Amino acid sequence: MTDTGDAERDLRLVLAVQGLRAFGYGFSSVLLGTALAAGGLSVTQVGAIFATMLAGMACFSLLVGRYADRLGRRRSYLAFLITMGISAALFALTNYFPLLLFAAFTGTLSTDPNESGPITTLEQAMMASAPALARARGFGRYNAIAYLAGSLGALLAGGPAALRDLWPDVPTDQRWLLILSVSAFLAVIVASRLSGAVEPSSAHRSRGQLIKSRSTVRRLSALFAVDAFAGGLVVQAFLVYWFARHYDASAELMGVVFFAAGLLQAVSSVLAGKLGERIGLLNTMVFSHLPSNLLLAVLPLAPGLPSAVTLLLARAALSQMDVPARQAYVVTMVDPAERTAAAAYTNTARYAARPVAPLAATALSQLAWPGLPFLIAGTLRIGYDLTLFVLFRHTRPPAPDRVAQAPSDSAEDPH
Repeated sequence: MTDTGDAERDLRLVLAVQGLRAFGYGFSSVLLGTALAAGGLSVTQVGAIFATMLAGMACFSLLVGRYADRLGRRRSYLAFLITMGISAALFALTNYFPLLLFAAFTGTLSTDPNESGPITTLEQAMMASAPALARARGFGRYNAIAYLAGSLGALLAGGPAALRDLWPDVPTDQRWLLILSVSAFLAVIVASRLSGAVEPSSAHRSRGQLIKSRSTVRRLSALFAVDAFAGGLVVQAFLVYWFARHYDASAELMGVVFFAAGLLQAVSSVLAGKLGERIGLLNTMVFSHLPSNLLLAVLPLAPGLPSAVTLLLARAALSQMDVPARQAYVVTMVDPAERTAAAAYTNTARYAARPVAPLAATALSQLAWPGLPFLIAGTLRIGYDLTLFVLFRHTRPPAPDRVAQAPSDSAEDPH
């Protein structure tokens, strides 16, 4: 961005859109499963919808990387937000399976407030236009808002059931999915105020290809895929199942625990932005992630529920500090003309690797030691951290962004 005032204003607008989307995603994620089941869909059909949702996120992220800079980031952003509203309305108003598959494949729906396919990719590319020194802090606020708004949305999703006890004519859970449509169209109003400064300059407009940054993005994508697969071994649904099975933890207790975890993750995201400015993005990614993965590996050794919950919350306070640093690192380490494509390809690597992991975790917990998914996930992620540090500790970003790295992060230019 060429004007500091425009940069700050556009950042606030993107953060507002992120908050609106995350609230809607958090709210709808709690109701979506029950709404689909109540609509008469089979387990296989529900599974197909969620798989299609992930496939759409990956496919449209790639398309954003290839064409968004040429079509216009603002135009693409508004188009996806409008599509999000329409897709949510289809889920709220119909149970016709082909239509639900179509809506799921748009790539605009998500059960994760923090990662939502092509929209996330566009936001990361637009935020990359901010001054390098402010980038880490901006991504920290971006993720903190997602955790807070998503947690609030999930918490309020219990409202329809509570109202139904008092007023039997309250609409079904499926109709309440229109809240996500409302969030989307409010986001459209906010996003329409973005300035032209979020667009790349003619010199930095992506052609959808990686040339100067190809080797960097390939290595990062491979590493991020490993990290995403490891994280997928211990997703929230699996944690609820595991705690219920081994510690007889109730769903109500785990809901409170995960709400507290979301608050801790929001605070740690803000701290991660400040830490990234102080010690460097790579150091923040690695040295906040290592202790959280050690906690993950030893969690199944906890002797009882209180100690297991304590370990889980301690991990939550550290586990997401790498996310804003990672997002800022990707756009900092590549050529400015290739930022949209780099964000798209690294995000897609994560989306593609994650879905198969929960199936592996379930099989491992049933066929071997029940705590094995935690040990494997922690070990893989520790390996990811160490490999990332070894491969990139001497790598410098392109010249315009070298000021964003701590001195210890720079010694050799891969380009």
